[in-house]
Amino acid sequence: MDDLSVDNRTVVVPPAPRNGFDRFFEITARGSTMSREVRGGLATFFTMAYIVVLNPLILGSGTDSTGGKLAITAVASATALVAGVVTILMGVVARFPLALAAGLGVNALVAFEIAPEMTWADAMGLVVIEGLLITVLVLTGLRTAVFRAVPTQLKTAIGVGIGLFLALIGFVDAGFVRRVPDAANTTVPVGLGIGGKLISWPALAFGVGLLLTVVLVVRKVRGAILIGILASTVLAIVIEAIAKVGPSFVDGKPNPKGWSLNVPTLPDKIIDRPDLSLIGHFNVLNSWQTAGVLIPLMFVFTLLITDFFDTMGTMVAVAQEGDLLDADKMPPRTREILLVDSVAAAAGGAASTSSNTSYIESAAGVAEGARTGVASLVTGALFLVAMFFAPLVTVVPFEAASVALVVVGFLMMTAVRTIEWSDYDIALPAFLTIVLMPFTYSISNGIGVGIISYVVIKLVSGKARQVHPLLYGVAVLFLVYFLRGPLELLF
Repeated sequence: MDDLSVDNRTVVVPPAPRNGFDRFFEITARGSTMSREVRGGLATFFTMAYIVVLNPLILGSGTDSTGGKLAITAVASATALVAGVVTILMGVVARFPLALAAGLGVNALVAFEIAPEMTWADAMGLVVIEGLLITVLVLTGLRTAVFRAVPTQLKTAIGVGIGLFLALIGFVDAGFVRRVPDAANTTVPVGLGIGGKLISWPALAFGVGLLLTVVLVVRKVRGAILIGILASTVLAIVIEAIAKVGPSFVDGKPNPKGWSLNVPTLPDKIIDRPDLSLIGHFNVLNSWQTAGVLIPLMFVFTLLITDFFDTMGTMVAVAQEGDLLDADKMPPRTREILLVDSVAAAAGGAASTSSNTSYIESAAGVAEGARTGVASLVTGALFLVAMFFAPLVTVVPFEAASVALVVVGFLMMTAVRTIEWSDYDIALPAFLTIVLMPFTYSISNGIGVGIISYVVIKLVSGKARQVHPLLYGVAVLFLVYFLRGPLELLF
């Protein structure tokens, strides 16, 4: 930035863009560089590349009402294809450093709750319907209006809560924190490592990688998070070559000391032709005849609520990490971000990969310096390449990728200082929002309880007029969402 003196006032003049590409993506205007964007795109890809492996495993484990199963190789190819296309679309249309892929949690809902009631094509048709409904809400401005109605400090709490959620995901995926086997008979639901001890080689790889990344971040080394991921992966490959640790599950039996998700070994086969046979395998009408009207309606509503608010929390958290929020705590091109995310949900159903949504792991790329859609172009291109080089994607274990999630969780947590904790009207809803995200393993749950509690506190305090009218409707919808279990039993 250059300083210009006008009428004894100092005016900050943004630097001129270097070329048309720079001008379109606002690289210089946002204080970034091409090298930072590329690093950020790489970091985001490595922290979420696991979805190419994990999504097929989840969807492939489900069975529809006819006993049919989805081919794992076809789901893997489609997962990479859709993630690549919609992430590039996010980069070009919204010009925002946000990557998208098949949503975890939503894919489990589709695989284990929706598909058993109908065929796979019918289940994916409901996902398409949900995506189209959200697209309509964006085009009518309702989705953006709801987001603007959320109080500024509650938006900040959403980002902080997601930071804690990310850190927990990182620790759990790395096996550093584990569910206690006999949790039903103890007051301690989770513990350190195995039996309270860190006695596995994967834990060593994670610990060394985390310490290295922390040191690099403190010393402000460029590419710290990406270096941490790559260094942890190399260490994991060396450890596996010497110790022969193996996977966390062997022949269906747990191996607590094994690697999570991927065994870090160089694959025998590097290039493989993608199987795209599932593209277009969906039916938007037949489910209403097969399962009746109520069951599809409840499923669509559940998908809608989850996607609607998850993305809101994700994009504000990523923008907050990159200092891209405006005075109203809104990211740049909010409408375009939400539009691409909505289209991605429908695209995921059309390709039989489940609803695609924005990934909070994008914060890893922002922590590396990404500020524009160029990072999304890099991440999207790598997903497209992953269709052909899927064996290489499976080299990075959770223990290496999770290093980034823990460090990014810390960076996002720092915004907690801006919440006015002495004002209980906002502090209590903010607190509930923050803690319930990691405690319930859901972004939507945290947002829902935060909004409901905020509305209730204002009502009983005689400050009903301070609540935006839209928030009352959102609070009611969340009440229905939380009560959907009893409602399903009732009807």
